[in-house]
Amino acid sequence: MTNIREELLYTIKLLKSEWKEDLEQFKKISQSKPLKERKASGICWYPVRLVKIKWIFSDKMVLELENQEKLESHAFNSGKTVSLFSNAAGDDIQKSRTSGVVNMVTDKKMVITLYTGKIPRWINEGRLGIDLMFDETSYTIMEKTMLKVLEADKDRLATLRDRLLGAGRPVFNRSVDIDVPVLNRGQNQAFNLIDSAVDVAIVHGPPGTGKTTTLIQSILFSLNTSPQVLVCAPSNAAVDLLVEKLFEAGVNVLRIGHPARVEEEMLNQTLDAKIVNHPSYKDYKKLRKSAEECRRNAGKYKRSFGHHEKMQRRALRDEASRLLEDADQLYEYMTHTVLESAQVIACTMVGSASPFLKGRRFSTVFIDEAAQGLEPATWIPVLNAEKVVMAGDHCQLPPTIKSLRAAKDGLQQTLFEKIVKRNPEAISMLDLQYRMPDLIMGFPNASFYQNKLKAAPGTSLHFLREDESVLEFIDTAGSGFTEYLDKKSLSVFNKEEAKASLEILTNLLKRVGVKDKEGRLWSIGLVSPYSAQVRYLKDLVAEDAGCVLLRSLDKNLTVNTIDGFQGQERDIMVISVVRSNPQGEIGFLADTRRMNVALTRAKRKLLVIGDSATLANHPFYQLFLDYVQDRNCYKSIYEYLSF
Repeated sequence: MTNIREELLYTIKLLKSEWKEDLEQFKKISQSKPLKERKASGICWYPVRLVKIKWIFSDKMVLELENQEKLESHAFNSGKTVSLFSNAAGDDIQKSRTSGVVNMVTDKKMVITLYTGKIPRWINEGRLGIDLMFDETSYTIMEKTMLKVLEADKDRLATLRDRLLGAGRPVFNRSVDIDVPVLNRGQNQAFNLIDSAVDVAIVHGPPGTGKTTTLIQSILFSLNTSPQVLVCAPSNAAVDLLVEKLFEAGVNVLRIGHPARVEEEMLNQTLDAKIVNHPSYKDYKKLRKSAEECRRNAGKYKRSFGHHEKMQRRALRDEASRLLEDADQLYEYMTHTVLESAQVIACTMVGSASPFLKGRRFSTVFIDEAAQGLEPATWIPVLNAEKVVMAGDHCQLPPTIKSLRAAKDGLQQTLFEKIVKRNPEAISMLDLQYRMPDLIMGFPNASFYQNKLKAAPGTSLHFLREDESVLEFIDTAGSGFTEYLDKKSLSVFNKEEAKASLEILTNLLKRVGVKDKEGRLWSIGLVSPYSAQVRYLKDLVAEDAGCVLLRSLDKNLTVNTIDGFQGQERDIMVISVVRSNPQGEIGFLADTRRMNVALTRAKRKLLVIGDSATLANHPFYQLFLDYVQDRNCYKSIYEYLSF
């Protein structure tokens, strides 16, 4: 226990370091900064256009807003706290503000829910803007959670803590294996490991292996013996995916928190929606309305009135208080019945600290994408668990950490990774992937998965055309393509490589067509590790005369950073690697897990464009160059472009 105690205390120290760094970085770009600088830092949208006001569940106001200026980048994400403001005179003084939370955000559009139930009277005055606010709530919750884990003694949390961190061995009750027809052999092994686990089970799901499918089947099976389970993930988007799958399977699922997707089907699974549809909701609204009428009538009495009027006012106020108390009790009753009736409660890791879940115990807590969650965040749902099931892939992107020192000192290591290293008997790796043909899969398979992955038979038909190679590395060495540092964002971009990437993609589509045999448009991803390159690529797609064909693809073409692509797939993936310099510096490309994500998104065609002279200075990329050369997938940029 001594070593575990020291380890947990050290993790708390690292968390505080991250908390401090995050706050300091936010202060640097926000505190007392003028509007122009906040916009340039990506923490303010201004001006924004109010596109739509929508009322949901009668008292929740949702705004759809559109940025009217070109964005370089921004720090807004679903679940983030924001402040909507109005500049009455269009100056830098925000005279009116109200707070809210982001439901969904893209490059140009943001959907937010305001904390107020009333339309701000200034909403149509002046110009509107949105500021990102620093929210310390998650850090406070994580710190309190770590202290609870540290102090746990002779209870279920103490047992789980010790077994998850390797001080005791996880227990398994082996029984007769169950064969689930919709799962393959490897998925069934993971399913049965979960079923037999008493403490913890880990599903290691490399790209395209059906990790979420396996998890969903295990959740459905667990409901045969458990009245209710908790399902979590680090992000709102990942939670929404689970909710969508469970809803399709006919499960009564309750979404706690703010869904990233704002479709009606998703909103209908939220606590607010289920309360509105509760049989007692009309009575609740009547009580609230009557209380408001009593309070309003009490306010009609003026100062110059006698004893009788005083008694009347007091009686009305007492009646308003009684009605509100009755309404509150009825609301608690509705909330309780909604929570009790749910088979699955779904939320983010931090969202599992919701007051609505206080005191609830779950026979099983399922955590998807657990390899992307900070350890302190992952412990939050474990507090309420009898058994923990985690699914993820620690060979892909780790959690985002602001403090480089904290990350280097160990905060980047997740609870998922610790369990994988210390409890090998608790792990089942899925080994049959359905996304990529063997040629695309081969290099990441050897580099990250010890060649344990197998491509499903159907993947041999995953191509654009039979005569079109599914993998190409296009070498820009010697072409004069050069990287530049963006002074604002300190990100790197390569103009020539960006233009070449778009030209190569356009020529590919002209050659094979933009649709498959069934007339479906190919889905295409154009990615780069660097945000400055992504911005430049987006500008070219939007404005360059040679990109008419690409613009016609509309939503079927996605341009984003690699980090924004984890968990997704596309028919065609183009990776612009960017780095090209005499020093052979590759920056954060040295985190090869990021490239693992990029290399495993393509279903039918993977194009990697980069400078071999720069990349070859790192052993991982030298092995990749050897791989493509050995398989005749190496090309020179001179074979594609006319200079």
